[in-house]
Amino acid sequence: MTRLTLSHLLLPFLAGTATGYTTLSDATLRHLSSPLSTSSSSTEFDPFTGSLLSPILIPRVPGTPGHKAVQDHFIKYIKTNLSPEWVIEWHNSTSTTPATGDRLVPFQNLIIKRDPPGVTKEREGEVERLTLAAHYDSLYRPEGFIGAVDSAVPCAVLLWVLKELDGAMGRMWGNWEDDGLEKGKGLQVVLFDGEEAWVQWGEGDSLYGSRALAEDWQNTKYEDGSSRLDTISLFVLLDLLGAADPTVPSFFGKTHWAYQNMAKVEQRLRDLGLLESTPKAGKFLYDSDRSNWNFGGYVEDDHVPFLRKGVDDILHIIPTPFPKVWHTMDDDAKNLDVGTVKDWAKIVAGFVGEWMDLEGHFEGVEAGTKDEKGGYSEKDEL
Repeated sequence: MTRLTLSHLLLPFLAGTATGYTTLSDATLRHLSSPLSTSSSSTEFDPFTGSLLSPILIPRVPGTPGHKAVQDHFIKYIKTNLSPEWVIEWHNSTSTTPATGDRLVPFQNLIIKRDPPGVTKEREGEVERLTLAAHYDSLYRPEGFIGAVDSAVPCAVLLWVLKELDGAMGRMWGNWEDDGLEKGKGLQVVLFDGEEAWVQWGEGDSLYGSRALAEDWQNTKYEDGSSRLDTISLFVLLDLLGAADPTVPSFFGKTHWAYQNMAKVEQRLRDLGLLESTPKAGKFLYDSDRSNWNFGGYVEDDHVPFLRKGVDDILHIIPTPFPKVWHTMDDDAKNLDVGTVKDWAKIVAGFVGEWMDLEGHFEGVEAGTKDEKGGYSEKDEL
């Protein structure tokens, strides 16, 4: 990721909420946080021995053995921890790079998708998918670069979130009925390949995988004439997470309401004493109360090819300024802040659980009482 320059784009501010967005009760937030405090699950995020994170903390240059090892790790984790209803897709492309000359380099995006039951290929255009994304490749140079925050941690966070929400999604959809009145909500995670520049960040040397995928999804048409891009309800991109004291601004006016909802999840988790970090700014998502609605810039990343093709419901979770270890050999396991890593997992899980309306579907947790604002008061765990 080599893009310190902010590109400029003006978007109108649209206040609103997702259809059916439901806040989680305190009991549910405690339930989502509790696995990370137990000895068995907390080891998943240990940078040196964690069953989820540590295998990703190796050089992952496309086309190399380390890259293949991480791909295999992803698939093993998915098949071991997720139910069979999740669909695994590989999106493959090739490209030359300034570093490899005429040799074509393979780029492989991994998509993990689950739609409501009964959605056939003919009806895929009727689904609105919350799309969570991160890139998993690492820099070509300097040789041996790990890329812990860039972007191993975001990948681990997203896979953990799927695991934690899988059961609740299954219980919710076990009672789901298609009344034909509104689109069903699906969920997909995209792990992008080829985000990093091989020589110098630019239009032709960066975002290899996301450029290819955005192009293909624009050309994937459904019976109603819509494209797969049109099924994205919100595109949430995580990057550069895992260092202590992140400060993440809100970049897009159109999705500032979604940023605010994620910030509310963070604040509630902090108020409940469920987060481990103590950031200097008091919170990661500090920008929810901003009064200046002139959103005028964004950081270039894997969302850009989608944005240019009309996907403008984008929530970019990336700290600015970038972590000090960015693009240095210090971006490794020993410089991660494990408490911050776990806190991001809890925050993202809470946000996704609210977006997917999972309140009342977690095993062992009684649903709260819904209020007139669509939220829930607290109920104790069973």
